[in-house]
Amino acid sequence: MAAGLLAVAGPGTQQAEAVASACSGRPQKTYRFTYGELRIYKSRNYACAVTVAKRPGMRRAMSVSLQARGGRPAGDKGTFTQQAGPVTVHALNRCVRATGAISGVARSTGWILC
Repeated sequence: MAAGLLAVAGPGTQQAEAVASACSGRPQKTYRFTYGELRIYKSRNYACAVTVAKRPGMRRAMSVSLQARGGRPAGDKGTFTQQAGPVTVHALNRCVRATGAISGVARSTGWILC
């Protein structure tokens, strides 16, 4: 019976599940912007970020960057159809900041998860 429900749900649901599982940890913040959103996840020791397109399918320039305070930024940049990332940094007892961009439109956070 569950297999029938998955078939009815369609590919959009499967794509959302794939993106959600790209980062380990719990979802902490979501920052929406024109072409998509920047999602931040946190586990005990690590923070993870991914930029997700609002309308996947067309290949476009995307990037995501994540930096723990006192550390170097980790990033993923290129032309993607669905998402940039995930990128993960060690963030035990540290604030992080993130930036996500799609087709030249960016969204940044300040220092968060402190």
